[in-house]
Amino acid sequence: MARPQSSLPPVGLGTMGIDDPGVIETALEYGYRHLDTAQVYGNEAVVGDGLAQSSVPREDVTVATKVWADSLAPDDVHRTTEESLDRLGLEFVDLLYVHRPIETYDPEATLPAFEELQAAGTIDGIGVSNFSCDELETAQSVLDTPIAAHQIEYHPLFQPEELLAHAREYDYPFVAYSPLANGRAREIDEVVDVAESHDATPEAVCLAWLLAKDGVVTIPKSSSADHLRANLEAQELELSPAECERIDAIDRTEELFPE
Repeated sequence: MARPQSSLPPVGLGTMGIDDPGVIETALEYGYRHLDTAQVYGNEAVVGDGLAQSSVPREDVTVATKVWADSLAPDDVHRTTEESLDRLGLEFVDLLYVHRPIETYDPEATLPAFEELQAAGTIDGIGVSNFSCDELETAQSVLDTPIAAHQIEYHPLFQPEELLAHAREYDYPFVAYSPLANGRAREIDEVVDVAESHDATPEAVCLAWLLAKDGVVTIPKSSSADHLRANLEAQELELSPAECERIDAIDRTEELFPE
């Protein structure tokens, strides 16, 4: 069965663009326990090597990867998942996502293939990513097991509230990717103002704002040791309700990673 919501750490590591296993090893040393990769990132082997080099036990780490849109036919789901496991050097992954519901995605064919992998112990939880509410409803009608997580772009410039509401209604984790607005946190006046009042960085404010939302976990990407540590420390920053509301009120329609 899929892991319960509470088992996903508040701050995980998004690994897109990371090509050094040492970054993964350092992140685990600092306390990260959720590693997020994808077939299309081309770095599953890097993530696997970093995990293998770490002294952190495998069972303490949630490892997630994603099946890309060109491989969502049932046979391709099985084949590419085995290839992902080989690159990661793992016997199973904790979360396997449908990366985007496009191209070869067919809920009636794709999702049962994911359930077959789950029944075989190859994956623990079935996740979805970049779904609309209608696509989530369809997935739920097809799946016999609950959605284990929905991963979606979410930051001060793009706040799809209807998707967060859906996650809360059905009690599954909402995993926010690109939480720092793809490096634009320092360009958002409201975020900068709140950061100055706390003697904090705009990046820390973005993360604290997200973590103040019930049901949200986040996966910022970083390659530097200082930023890895700072992103974890953002959990200690507490914003007031008024500060959160100010960020909530930002024009929220700038999606940075559309289909």
